[in-house]
Amino acid sequence: MKKTNETIIDLIDEFFEYLDIEKGLSHNSQITYSRFINKFIDWLKKNNLKNLKPHELTTDHLWKYRVYLSQSYNKNKKEPLKRTSVNYYLIALRSLLNYFADRDIQSLPAEKIKLLKEKKEKSIKFLNLEQIKKLLDTPDLSNEIGLRDKAILEVLFSTGLRVSELTSLNREQIKIENLNEDLEINVIGKGSRIRPVYLSPRALNALKDYFDTRKDKNNALFINYKGPKPLNRLTSRSIENIVRKYVIKAGISIPASPHTIRHSFATDLLTQGVDLRLVQEFLGHKNIATTQIYTHITSKQLKDVHKKYHSGERLRE
Repeated sequence: MKKTNETIIDLIDEFFEYLDIEKGLSHNSQITYSRFINKFIDWLKKNNLKNLKPHELTTDHLWKYRVYLSQSYNKNKKEPLKRTSVNYYLIALRSLLNYFADRDIQSLPAEKIKLLKEKKEKSIKFLNLEQIKKLLDTPDLSNEIGLRDKAILEVLFSTGLRVSELTSLNREQIKIENLNEDLEINVIGKGSRIRPVYLSPRALNALKDYFDTRKDKNNALFINYKGPKPLNRLTSRSIENIVRKYVIKAGISIPASPHTIRHSFATDLLTQGVDLRLVQEFLGHKNIATTQIYTHITSKQLKDVHKKYHSGERLRE
C-alpha cells in the first residue's frame, strides 16, 4: 500500500468513475452514492479536515462521523435519521475505503466501519393472492387510463420488475404472437445486468387491450395522458402514485407500492416451492443473501400451517 499526497476530497471524482466503470452501478445508484458520500465530505469540511489524506483517516474520525450521522436529521420528515439510513451512509463510506484498497492507496480497511445494529429485523410487506386479485381487478376498463393502469399492475405482478425497470420498457420489446403463452423479454436491471422476465397470458391480454388504445408514435411502453407533457414516458413517481391509488380503491389496508407487488411476486413463488436461486434470477439479485430475506416470510407461513394442521392436537382427541 502506498501513501498519496492527494486528499480524500481530491479522490472523490475518481471514486465515482470507479463506481461507474469497475462496479457498473446504474446512473440512479451513482446519484444515491453521491448523496451519501457528500455527507461525509460536508463533515470533513465542517471539522477542518478538508485536507485529510486517506492514510491519515483514523478510527477516531470514523467514530465521530458515526456520532454526527446519529445526530443528523431527516430534512423532509424533521426527525433524526433512522438506523437504517445511517447505515446507508456508512456503507457508502465502506465503498470508498474499498476503492482505496483497490487502488493500492493506504487507508483504513473497510471492515473498520461498523454498522449500527438494527433494533428489529427488517419486515417485508406483501399482498396475499386475494389482495392481489382485488388490486388487479380494480381499474376501470372503459377508458384508456384504466386500460393502461390495468396493464401496469398485471405486468408488475407477472414479472416482479423494479419500478425503474418497468418505466424503461419500450413497445418494441413486446411482440405478442400468442395470447395463451408466456412471453419472454429481456430487461436491464441494477448494474446494467440483463435478465429475462416473463409476461403471463393475463399480462399479455391486458397489454393488448392497452395497445389497441394507443394512436401515438411514442416508443415508451407506458405513457401519461395528463399533465403538462402528455404522451411522455411515465416516471417512477407516476407509477408509484398509480399503484397507491388502486390500493386505496381496492380497500386494501396495507400501504403498498410497486415494490410491494415485487415482494408479493417473490413470496408467491417461494410459497409454491420454487427454489430460492430461481427466485434470485427472477428478481435480478446479484447476491442470494438479498433474496433470503423472503425466506423469513415463507418460514413464518410454514410455521402457521404446521401449528394449525400438525401440532399434535388431534392426538389428544
